[in-house]
Formats: sequence, structure tokens, C-alpha cells
Amino acid sequence: MTLLAIDVGNTNTVIGLFDGDVLTESWRIKTDPRATADEMALTFRGLLDGSPTITGVVLCSTVPSVLHEMRGMFHRYHDNVPTIIIEPGTKTGVPVLTDNPKEVGADRIVNTIAAHHAYGGPCIVVDFGTSTNLDVVSAKGEFLGGALAPGIEISIDALAQRAAQLRKVELVRPRSVIGKNTVEALQAGALYGFAGQVDGLVRRIIGEIGPVTAVVATGGLAPVVVAESECITHHDPDLTLVGLRLVYAKNA
Repeated sequence: MTLLAIDVGNTNTVIGLFDGDVLTESWRIKTDPRATADEMALTFRGLLDGSPTITGVVLCSTVPSVLHEMRGMFHRYHDNVPTIIIEPGTKTGVPVLTDNPKEVGADRIVNTIAAHHAYGGPCIVVDFGTSTNLDVVSAKGEFLGGALAPGIEISIDALAQRAAQLRKVELVRPRSVIGKNTVEALQAGALYGFAGQVDGLVRRIIGEIGPVTAVVATGGLAPVVVAESECITHHDPDLTLVGLRLVYAKNA
């Protein structure tokens, strides 16, 4: 089986190709909420050129306009391929123990099933994307809820836009936490500030639920923070793609 897994986020779309249980290829492209189904089809055709014939598709999206166009793309160009779109009502095997389960993003549910599958529970998933999501998974694999914070890039963009003498900087480790110039001061505040924010939230969560089996980082900006965090125990860049594969297996 060759499975195409697609995770559409607000900033980036991550695409993975599975041969059975093995992730053989992955891509990260910019999410364009204005792209049409035909434009998406051209993009996918270029990425998948030379790949084996797709026998299944699984998709989750936090961007309604992109989800609508992708439905159209797969209906028009891949109508004979079994397609699972993760939305309310899709069988995931994850009980969602929140006040309104329908408002929980599909990516958070997918991360829950993947984290519990790989690390057991209770555990915490820290997803560094457009927002920074901390999702709490019970020992039984239930989604308990979590915390949402502004993402790293959004925060830096906002600071650059609102402060006349500040600007966007590359997110790399500065020479010291005590910046000797504006660039280093911004890098120190962003990098160590967000690592401290995550560590503080993780400690508070552990204070409520007790010890955890793992604190798993994923998402495009995870590599920036993982090395500076005291609480993150694992970096799993393919966590969401693996979760998509697991959900497909439950529904295929």
C-alpha cells in the first residue's frame, strides 16, 4: 500500500508518502489559502512524479478554504483512490474529554493517537506551528485538553510590525542570553523566552496530572527550541504524519 498523508496547517502543509508502515518521503510546502483545486493538483503532480501509484489518501486541515479545494482536487483527479478526511465523526479511537470536542483541531487529535502509540501515556505533545500547542494525552490515550500560545514566528512578526526600531531576525542561538546588540537581544528573548514558556507550562501540567512518559516536540519550529528546553524529552518531526497513517488504518 502506498499512502499519501497530508497535514494542512495555517502556515505550512506537510505531505508524507508511506510504503506500508514506513515513511519513505516527506515534503513541507507553504499553505496558500487562495490556491484552487487545479493549482494544488499541479503541485502534487510535481512532488509525486516518479513515486509509486497512490492507493490511499488521508488528510487533516485547519484551513477550511484549503480543505474545500482539496476535496475538489481528489474528487476530480483521484476519484478512484480511497480518501479519509479527518473531521468530526471520523473514527480515530481517541476520546476527546473537552467541553466541546468538535472545536478541537484534527491535527491535535492525530498527534494524540501518534504520541500514545509511540510513547504510551500520560504524555504531552508540544506542537510548534503557527500557534504553540501543548496537548495532554492520558494513560488510556484520551485527549484531555491543553494550552495554546501564540507561535514563535507570529510573535516575532508582531513585534517587528509594532515596534519601529525592531525587525525580524533569524531564529538562531545568540552568543549570550545578554544580547550585545538588537539582533542578539531579539534572538535571546525569542529563543530562551519560548523555551522557558514551554517548560513552565509543562511543569504546571505535570503538577496537575502527575509524572508523564514523554514530552514530545513536533512541528516546523521544534528544532529551534528543543535544544534549549529542559522538559522536552523527544523530538518527533513526523508525529502528525504517523498519526494520519494510524487513523487511515482504522478507517480503511
